[in-house]
Amino acid sequence: MTTKQTAPSSSAQVEQYPERPSRNNVQNSVILDDPAWQAALARHFGATGDTIVMSEMPIVWTFSQRRGQLYPDLLIAFDVDRDAAVARRCFALDEREKPPDFVLEVASESTAPNDYENKPQRYADFGVSEYWRFDSTGGKFYPAPLAGDRLVDGQYQPISIVKVDEERYWGHSDTLNLDLCWEYGQLRWYDPVSQRYIANYDDQADARAAAEAQLSATEAELDSERQARLAAETRVQELEEQLKAQKEG
Repeated sequence: MTTKQTAPSSSAQVEQYPERPSRNNVQNSVILDDPAWQAALARHFGATGDTIVMSEMPIVWTFSQRRGQLYPDLLIAFDVDRDAAVARRCFALDEREKPPDFVLEVASESTAPNDYENKPQRYADFGVSEYWRFDSTGGKFYPAPLAGDRLVDGQYQPISIVKVDEERYWGHSDTLNLDLCWEYGQLRWYDPVSQRYIANYDDQADARAAAEAQLSATEAELDSERQARLAAETRVQELEEQLKAQKEG
């Protein structure tokens, strides 16, 4: 059992890892940012203080080191001090109790060769349990649309990827206990426990719209029933008055 580190006080002066200029990575924005996968996965894992789900958080050996860092498109780590890492703006292995559990790289024309040729060994050296690659083009930038490796005795071993059809590929992450899915060029995450896809931003918006539409339809139906009931009560009252008048006449 790991011992959680104490997060630095928000008022304390915390030395931070230097920010680098933002990358103009359209693929990353389309695949990860627009669907808001970072928030969706954080919500799925409970968004607790000991779980990191971050994009572009640098991984380094030591906080003072400024060479050899890697900036994964998505980093997930369990049983770590999230607040301390966020305050430092980096995942320094000398300050964390363990390496990241999962990293994902999204293919782009400029980064693809490095993602396949250099990063596997570097992520393995960092001790990252699983290293995944996603290519929305279906294999234009990477050798395959979807690929994952699992660290075994210091070396990455390929994770089995199932080709469902020409437009769908699935692979299972033991680390996350989720299926990563390449579907029609989009990234999705499937939870085999609940047997449902994790809902992204659009899924949640669609669900809210459907719930609101259902609520409106239900309210309209109830109003229609109320109007019909009032009409029936009015008709009964009219008939009773007519019957009373006939008796009195």
